[in-house]
Amino acid sequence: MLDYKVTVYTANRAVATTFNNVYIKLVGTRGENERKLLLSLRGASAFVKGAVASFTVSSPTSLGKLVLVELDKQPLLLFPEDSWFPAKVEVKSPGGDIYTFPIYRWITDSKVHRFREGTALKGFDDDHHLGRYSREQELEQRQKDYCWDVYVEGIPHCIKADGPFSLPAEVRFSFTKQTEFLFTASTGLAELKLKRLADKKTNWKNIDDINRVFSCKQSDISDYVQKHWMEDAFFGYQFLNGINPMLIRRCTILPGNFPVTDKMVFPDGCCSLAEEIKKGNIFLCDYKQMDGVKTNTINGEKQYLMAPLVLLHKTPDDKLMPIAIQLKQKPAEDNPVFLPSDSKYDWLMAKIFVRSADFSEHQLNVHLLCTHLLAEVFAVSLLRNMPMVHPLYKLLIPHTRYTLQINFLARKSLISEEGVFTKFSASGGEGMMTILRRSLSSLTYSSLCVPENIAERGLKDVPNFYYRDDALRVWDTINRFVRGILSYYYKTNAEVQQDSELQKWILDIYEHGFLSQPCSGIPQKLTTVDELIKFVTMVIFTGSAQHAAVNSGQFDFDSWMPNTPISLQLPPPTKKGEATEQTMLKTLPDVNTTVQGMATLWLLSQQSSDFVPLGQYLENHFSEETPQQMIENFQKELAALSAAIKERNKTLELPYKYLDPKEVENSVAI
Repeated sequence: MLDYKVTVYTANRAVATTFNNVYIKLVGTRGENERKLLLSLRGASAFVKGAVASFTVSSPTSLGKLVLVELDKQPLLLFPEDSWFPAKVEVKSPGGDIYTFPIYRWITDSKVHRFREGTALKGFDDDHHLGRYSREQELEQRQKDYCWDVYVEGIPHCIKADGPFSLPAEVRFSFTKQTEFLFTASTGLAELKLKRLADKKTNWKNIDDINRVFSCKQSDISDYVQKHWMEDAFFGYQFLNGINPMLIRRCTILPGNFPVTDKMVFPDGCCSLAEEIKKGNIFLCDYKQMDGVKTNTINGEKQYLMAPLVLLHKTPDDKLMPIAIQLKQKPAEDNPVFLPSDSKYDWLMAKIFVRSADFSEHQLNVHLLCTHLLAEVFAVSLLRNMPMVHPLYKLLIPHTRYTLQINFLARKSLISEEGVFTKFSASGGEGMMTILRRSLSSLTYSSLCVPENIAERGLKDVPNFYYRDDALRVWDTINRFVRGILSYYYKTNAEVQQDSELQKWILDIYEHGFLSQPCSGIPQKLTTVDELIKFVTMVIFTGSAQHAAVNSGQFDFDSWMPNTPISLQLPPPTKKGEATEQTMLKTLPDVNTTVQGMATLWLLSQQSSDFVPLGQYLENHFSEETPQQMIENFQKELAALSAAIKERNKTLELPYKYLDPKEVENSVAI
């Protein structure tokens, strides 16, 4: 008899243990052994959380090169069927060869499950009939487990699920994440000491009352925001380094619907708009996606959402200062251009309406659509089209962790009929879907790729733009890593073209994520290794760094409500000289709307205790030495970048920390 040494690793995670009987079969190119019960001197503890248990499996003849293992577990009389999370199986052959079979998934039933040897194989490389058969079976099951669904027409498709527990076990929250998330969600108002205000449907009486509520829970940055929110320099700063750095662009020609004159913005005649535009010192933020959107009714009152145009000027001391604001798209006598020289409250109200519009633009387009919904599309397509043995599956699966469940919960708790944003934001309800549809129809592939996005917006040389500086460095680091991994597996462009699983993956993304819109620039097929590298870089960046940049600072920048009102209750001023502090207080959202928004932003900014930073991989899907070394190098580069960002931040009045790799989560998980 020939003896094979089998070592089974159970993952070190909550409730990974099984007390069922575990059986294994080894399948090789020359045959297979009889299914064997794995018995250990350790007894029932052989497959507990974190256990490593070894067994001997014998065969009368050589099995040849091992191709796969079959695992199943059967309940005992005293122990009903449970769930088990094995990490991997290692097998040492009689000749001393080591075979690794990555698993990293829940086994919740008593069926036979097949797992391939860990060497990554593209479809056309899989030349053994057992391997191809196993691959086909796996994908057939995945097509059943991961089905597309249409949540609302005109926005990216999503996973079909009746509830979070109807999702396949392998993509659900861990026990730790589930417990923490439910606790955090249920205690948000209490944690912020706001519960007594949740039903108070009245105006704020004064700014001091808002400050007393706000002071219950502050961060260093939110404290800074509260102190500086009225200042023009901070208003301009947020377009670069706040939670929405994606709208501002260099102005090369003044829009025809924005009748700003030299006399308005440079009354001392020191320069002209034409000169400053030519020098590259004028910048524009245009909220045209908000134009004509149907607004919400909150506490029985119609809400207001404007579609402003904002002109900013880079001053000689490198500050970005607002110089003109028009609150509606169409010029008119009752739609004045507000200026810094106007009265305090005229100018402040204009900025408040801009910041409120930015809330909807940020939450729906920049955050929800361009990170959450796209990350879900990338994940579902991966899970439907890529077997576990495929190199792209191994590379991308860590970057899908928790995304499907967090998005299901977002649909249920934030944008459903009873969702917080639906009930308490100006764009909630019908308006929300209008904005999402408009945003998707104008979304382009190049806008998702940081180097092209920055170039297209003319922002390559803008000073003090820390989002750009850090995003480009993170993008480049990810790109080098992806290039190394994919170039190792794809030696020629022909190999990319011939990979049918890869081509199905990209086509699914085009059809279900971008609704087959050619104008998006999203490829329907990939024809070169370079195209593949760029697209996969974008996928990883979107679900990790970009999400961190537009998510992690929400409580920091938006919890001081006057800086970013979730909704506004009065229409904007139609002429100058009438706005007062009382006008502002009556315009700001009611008390209950404010605290509901604060509690939600607090929840969305919380870091879970099982947070996984960018580039850290809890599961070893790659078994080959070369990709393992590339992962190690990737981690070293990210650590060096983290240190450089921390050093830079020591010199800043307001540190920009959101793209520090140690603060960036590997996936959209919150």
